[in-house]
Amino acid sequence: MSGQVVKERLQAPTAASAEGDGPPRGWRVRLRRIGLATLSTLVSVNLWTGGPLFSVWVGSRVQTAVGHLSMAAVGATVGVLIVVSVALYRLLAVISAHYDAAIGRRVRRPQAPWLKPMSGERRALEVRRPLTAVERIVVATVLVAVFAFEVWFFFFAHYALPGGG
Repeated sequence: MSGQVVKERLQAPTAASAEGDGPPRGWRVRLRRIGLATLSTLVSVNLWTGGPLFSVWVGSRVQTAVGHLSMAAVGATVGVLIVVSVALYRLLAVISAHYDAAIGRRVRRPQAPWLKPMSGERRALEVRRPLTAVERIVVATVLVAVFAFEVWFFFFAHYALPGGG
């Protein structure tokens, strides 16, 4: 099957679009989209900031001795970080699915890699799809977090090297 035929099949109009039923419209849908975008922003920011801070806080509560790091505190910190990160990631995936439904986007069922054609023609079409709004929000929050870290590290983090005078 040639790449052009696959492209035409992927872009073929659905029954809903042929009848004039496009993506959902109205103030309720717009308000729902704004709410889902705001919620995805909050979850994305907490994925990078709130989750790690919460895990460090839990680790500090497990730590008993001052000045000596215990493996229980390290284990609690890492364990809580893993659990919180996975939970926030799954919540972000659910929000993304709801956002796709709110804008009327059909999401393809994921296909296992061993069932995909080896020619790569369908893969080339999938790569060209634009980022969703939730994916753009996550990319923006990561860029802001990296930029804020760089500003802090280079301009505000005053540290002395060990053994320095």
